[in-house]
Amino acid sequence: MRKIGLIGGTFDPPHLGHLVIAEEAREACHLDEVWFLPSYIPPHKDRLVTDSDHRIAMVDRAIKGNPLFKLSLIEIKRKGRSYTYDTLYELKRRYPEDEFYFILGADMVNDLPNWYKIDELAKLTSFIGFKRPGYTFKQPEEVTIIPVDMPQIDISSSMIRKRINQHRSVRYFLCESVKEYIEEKGLYED
Repeated sequence: MRKIGLIGGTFDPPHLGHLVIAEEAREACHLDEVWFLPSYIPPHKDRLVTDSDHRIAMVDRAIKGNPLFKLSLIEIKRKGRSYTYDTLYELKRRYPEDEFYFILGADMVNDLPNWYKIDELAKLTSFIGFKRPGYTFKQPEEVTIIPVDMPQIDISSSMIRKRINQHRSVRYFLCESVKEYIEEKGLYED
């Protein structure tokens, strides 16, 4: 039986904060692997996201070099809105012997009671919730949350997109190979 961490998101673009969260969860919870799950259409975002082919290529570049990080295209291939319940249901069907742990930031932990089919989802996975300084999350009754301390890293994909659009440096926010891909494809510019 493997213990597999799952980190979902648009990864538009994937940044060093995503990688630090994945590695901290892997180490703190003794996970065998962490799978990155780019969403096709995130249920909680209304803005258009960058084409999935670009986001897949960027995640692939970001995790290259860490054999314990994997790219899963389950949500991309399914198309439509990417609900975590649907993803976990399918993963448990495909890998019934494995344990899955869904990795979340503190802000998402507090929103868990509003997630699609949260009661059924809680039977399929445990959640790894990252604590942030100055941010308290509440433990929802219906779910198991494993709290993990997070080093303070204040990077977001939206901040990176904005900096690129303003022709500002994103060095040290992204893996160099992701930065080069964005420049090569002209992503996030007007």
